[in-house]
Amino acid sequence: MTETPGPDGARPLAGVRILEISSFVAVPLAGMTLAQLGAEVIRVDPVGGAADYHRWPVTRDGDSIYWAGLNKGKQSVAVDVRSSDGQDLIQRLIADSGVLITNVAGRQWHSYDTLVRVRPDLIHVEVSGRADGGTGVDYTVNAGIGFPLVTGPVGLASPVNHVLPAWDVACGLYVALAVTAALRHRDATGEGERIGIPLENVALATAGNLSFLTEVMINGTPRERIGNSIFGQYGQQFASGDGASFMIVALTGRHFRDLTEITGTAKAVAALGEALGADFTDEGDRYRHRDALTGLFTVWFTDRTADEVAAALSATSILWERYRTFADVVTDDKVTSNPLFTELDQPRIGRYLAPGLPLSIGGIYPPAVAAPALGDHTAAVLRDRLGLTADEIDRLVAAGTVA
Repeated sequence: MTETPGPDGARPLAGVRILEISSFVAVPLAGMTLAQLGAEVIRVDPVGGAADYHRWPVTRDGDSIYWAGLNKGKQSVAVDVRSSDGQDLIQRLIADSGVLITNVAGRQWHSYDTLVRVRPDLIHVEVSGRADGGTGVDYTVNAGIGFPLVTGPVGLASPVNHVLPAWDVACGLYVALAVTAALRHRDATGEGERIGIPLENVALATAGNLSFLTEVMINGTPRERIGNSIFGQYGQQFASGDGASFMIVALTGRHFRDLTEITGTAKAVAALGEALGADFTDEGDRYRHRDALTGLFTVWFTDRTADEVAAALSATSILWERYRTFADVVTDDKVTSNPLFTELDQPRIGRYLAPGLPLSIGGIYPPAVAAPALGDHTAAVLRDRLGLTADEIDRLVAAGTVA
């Protein structure tokens, strides 16, 4: 069986068994996170793979780099999910595990009501698309929440989707949190839990918690596009003389003072404040007059190379970073010298630096473990978890019930 290596202290969920029926991002991310915390996670897919088994990006041979990225450290079982024999096997595996996480909703045979009859203390976590029970994915949920219409340059009329599937990622982490909370409840009471997490609700809660919705309810003023500025604070993109882009953020009075000093604009900023009747020790005034301030700061950036800008900023309290491509990042120390990343020999994909769990436990980052190919662990799981004999497994394979 695949296990995340490391001391027990770095594997707080060691001994927990979880069955995953999923595809795409949210639940696979949750399963991988739980596996990185030490749980034994078995992902069950249809024979031939779910819809994400060949999802892009892929290697030149057509193997999914995406699949390898979100299924590290799991075991893979391939079952004919349409057959009654296949469904029976999966139900038995769920009963053995005691925890099911899924985003394949609406299947009566693995519903809570069906499964709780065979495992009374079952923890059943199901992700759905919309709060009303309808279907939805990250990009459709995002379109209906409002973010694409406040993302992008000032004055743009069309919506802009974000490349990061933020709601899938947040939802996956909520699933992992729900499982750990339910495990604690079961340990304390002996009772299982039925947990539903609509993807749409994750997005709505986040929009409300971050005040995007509350702002409209209280003030009647919807958020507007402000490009790469930061709402309510001073933050702006600048370009050096040789064309590099930097993101500059001044959250505090000290940050802002350092910015005026390094750019040699302290007197000009004071004069601007006097002319406008603005108090630039107040973050609200810095935000309101951001365009005028940016005009004063821009000259300093355009008069310097990227290296000169970076060296000068590094000597201050200013929050900053140079805009980088993914190609830039993979050769940067933040990857190559970061204990989060370890070299992984991923079958079918190749050897590369892969991230493990992005938090240290007792000073240790649980390292990445290779992802399985579809059905890699079918025989072992059926033998070890359900007690099937080699002949019984061979008959299931011959019948097409498992692969």
